[in-house]
Amino acid sequence: MRHCIFILLTLFLFISPIHAATTDTLHIYSPVMDRKIKVNVVVPKDVKPNSPAVYLLHGYSGNANTWLIIKPELKDYADQHQLIIVCPDGENSWYWDSPLNPRSQFETFISKELVEYIDSHYPTLPSKYARAIAGLSMGGHGAMWLSMRHPDVFGAAGSMSGGVDIRPFPDNWEMKKQIGEKSTYPALWEQHTAINQINRIKPGDVDMIICCGYDDFFFQVNCEFHEKLLAHGIQHEFLVNAGAHTLAYWAHVIDYEMLFFIKYFQNHKQLAFSKGKN
Repeated sequence: MRHCIFILLTLFLFISPIHAATTDTLHIYSPVMDRKIKVNVVVPKDVKPNSPAVYLLHGYSGNANTWLIIKPELKDYADQHQLIIVCPDGENSWYWDSPLNPRSQFETFISKELVEYIDSHYPTLPSKYARAIAGLSMGGHGAMWLSMRHPDVFGAAGSMSGGVDIRPFPDNWEMKKQIGEKSTYPALWEQHTAINQINRIKPGDVDMIICCGYDDFFFQVNCEFHEKLLAHGIQHEFLVNAGAHTLAYWAHVIDYEMLFFIKYFQNHKQLAFSKGKN
């Protein structure tokens, strides 16, 4: 009996998934900010040429390690679907190019400098159709902001509990450090909220998935974002379910967003190859 148990246990260990993907921790120089930014890159074992890339953005007070802590299974996604997953440190920037702080230029860093670095150092397919971006909270705002302002760079985008309209929260999360007081710089607040970027894209530019829990303090702005996308004819997935602004919620809904991106990459594989760097 003990011998049988030993054999079964050995077989179980043999067939159980083992994290084979590795994580490269980099410090990438940003010319626009004249300093280095930490970036974690999850690379599948035996990575293949022309792999798609998913960029994951953290929330306020997070860092480049946030997503690896919330969802260790990202390594499984990398291995099973040949994804290169990029987790940059965005500080508390809201992923803007701050008009007030020259050392906080994260829109340019992520949408240009980081993408160019990853495409030149890893076997990615350098096409918008093989590139997605997503984030939680501040990072959800960032993913929407960057994808709508750079639809030539990111073909798919996702938001989880995203602060997709900053205007109702003028005193929160250090936004004033980046774009000034709302009462002093009202135009900057109008210009730097993701919901006001929707008119920059047309149907088909970016495939979007938006997730938000009923008990999230960003629930109302997500509903308004959804309605404005509909009004502009922008098709998207809008998933509303139980949950609040919590680690457990993000660990849950990232599965939906990764599945969305995997299907996007599969459905656009031919376009990705035929369009090259477009």
